[in-house]
Amino acid sequence: MEAILKAQELELAQLVGEKMYESDAAAHMLGIKLLEIKPGYAKMQMSIRPDMLNGHGILHGGMTFSLADTTFAYACNSKNHKTVALACAITYIAPGCEGDVLTAIAREQAHAGKSGVYDITITNQNDEILALFRGNSHRTSHAVV
Repeated sequence: MEAILKAQELELAQLVGEKMYESDAAAHMLGIKLLEIKPGYAKMQMSIRPDMLNGHGILHGGMTFSLADTTFAYACNSKNHKTVALACAITYIAPGCEGDVLTAIAREQAHAGKSGVYDITITNQNDEILALFRGNSHRTSHAVV
């Protein structure tokens, strides 16, 4: 019985991810791809283009933040409760460079009532950590699908 429930939760998370991605204009504009979604978890990827670089010739911090925030959104909505960001913070560890392929992985750390805490790690194609992001979420009373 537990295996059936887990399969249903995974199927629902995938449906939520597909529905969100369908209308996620910002993710499409930035070239962010949804690679995997499970309850409380999301994995997304973005390639760094020349138009994403700042005046120092490295990835603009806002682009890194957008990848982390997008991945956070998918993870915290994955249980089919429309959820929004309450607060978030990012620590930049290393710069991204043109041509790098970034992967963001979001994991639910805690969830109680309508509040959740998620940690997102962003790495490059060499598995070097570029940034660490923590997001606090607030669940609304609406469903995603």
